[in-house]
Amino acid sequence: MPLPAQPAPSAASRAPAGRTALLVSLSAAAMVVSMMQTLLVPILGLIQTSLHSSASAVSWVNTATLLSAAVFTPLLSRLGDQHGQKRVLVAVIVVLLAGSLLAALTQSLPLLIVARVLQGSATAIFPLALAILRREVPSERLAGAMALVSGMLGIGSGLALVLSGLLTQGADADYRRVFWLSVGLAAVVLVASVLWVPADRDGPGGRTDLLGALTFSASLALLLLPVSQGREWGWASGRTLGCFAAAVLAAVAWWMVEKRVREPMIDLPTFVLRPVLSTNVAGLLVGFVMFAQFIALSFLAQIPASVAGYGFGASALRAAVQYLLPGTAFALVAAPLGGILVKRYGPRLVLGLSGVLGALGSTWLAVAHDTTASVIAASAVNGTAISFAYAAMPALIVSGVPPEKTGIANGINSISRSGGSAIGSAVITTLMTAKTLEGLPAGVPALPAESQFTLTFVFGIAAWLLVVLVSAVGLPRGSTAPPVLAHPSANGGRARLDRAGH
Repeated sequence: MPLPAQPAPSAASRAPAGRTALLVSLSAAAMVVSMMQTLLVPILGLIQTSLHSSASAVSWVNTATLLSAAVFTPLLSRLGDQHGQKRVLVAVIVVLLAGSLLAALTQSLPLLIVARVLQGSATAIFPLALAILRREVPSERLAGAMALVSGMLGIGSGLALVLSGLLTQGADADYRRVFWLSVGLAAVVLVASVLWVPADRDGPGGRTDLLGALTFSASLALLLLPVSQGREWGWASGRTLGCFAAAVLAAVAWWMVEKRVREPMIDLPTFVLRPVLSTNVAGLLVGFVMFAQFIALSFLAQIPASVAGYGFGASALRAAVQYLLPGTAFALVAAPLGGILVKRYGPRLVLGLSGVLGALGSTWLAVAHDTTASVIAASAVNGTAISFAYAAMPALIVSGVPPEKTGIANGINSISRSGGSAIGSAVITTLMTAKTLEGLPAGVPALPAESQFTLTFVFGIAAWLLVVLVSAVGLPRGSTAPPVLAHPSANGGRARLDRAGH
């Protein structure tokens, strides 16, 4: 069956220069999104010392961002679908800029947490960017464009760790330099988005399901809060178990609300379809293994072999540059390759390939993490795996939902990856303290036993193998063929989704 006639493409899809500018601006925006989540990981201790606070209090600097993302990403993604992605995108970047500026200027922990809440809303930038790509990029170039923008997530996460180390070196280290960096990045992305992202077409409009957004966000926040704070509170404490129970109740309330409203924020029948549900499971697994291995390698590189009998005794900066940056560099190279593979072989096969590569890289780390060359090589394999997974997931989401739900669908996938990262952080932190070395010299802080790192990498193997299982069993075989997408039609900006040969 021939594809429906397409209207005249937009300026971005018609002119190569405009399309390139659009890709550059959205790729930079996606990179900034991921940087916000890992930028503070190496410097939480510095923030604690500078603000004369406790470790448990400072942990809220990261938790606030996670909870903010859970609350705002679905709502802002849906608003973009209804009322125009560029409008919402620019507004979110302005909020990110305001949060970064507040964080750079304040020396108050409560205000810093408020700033991180504002920065957390930036997670919505990624699904908004993908919705814009689906609207503006010709179907034959869409897979590659989405892969490039998605690949920037893995690149930004690693790059943020390196830049944090560079900016906080020396005796006069100041954590606020990191936030001044985010101010500059947000300003650049804001200008690029205003100038290079095409104006919105008329969206479908509709009422905003505020009650559905509230109950859904509450369920996510109540789930992620004990995941991130469980170690401090105690996994069997009343607060932890109470939050988990409240999350279940909020999820039930959300389900009841969405079954009754005329225009639900999340269309339940669509989001329980195999391609969408399975891709979100894969996102959770990839987020888990990426964050867990980032932290594990950073710890491993900094442990002194002369004291522990393993490790490399690197400084925080050297750990980031020598042991984490190579994986990020390979992810950058692999991002466009992932788009080519998605276009040629389909996202299902590319997701399966990412799982195989990731399992190989994690196995390599589990059995041979005693030399610098081995760790760097395995990190390169893992970086490639992450980039391929990020290339495949947006294409799978796009093939499973109608165009007017692209933003919210990718927003939920973003939350699944963030949730996986939170679980990965909680697991690795618990493992590093569960079994420590004995007989250390006086004055040396507790160090994890080497077996805990091996166990972390074994968890990584398991997660990647589950990604392979999801691609083989959870996704229908029809996902091997890339979707053929028509451009939005003139009436209301909607588009049709057809598959080749149907």
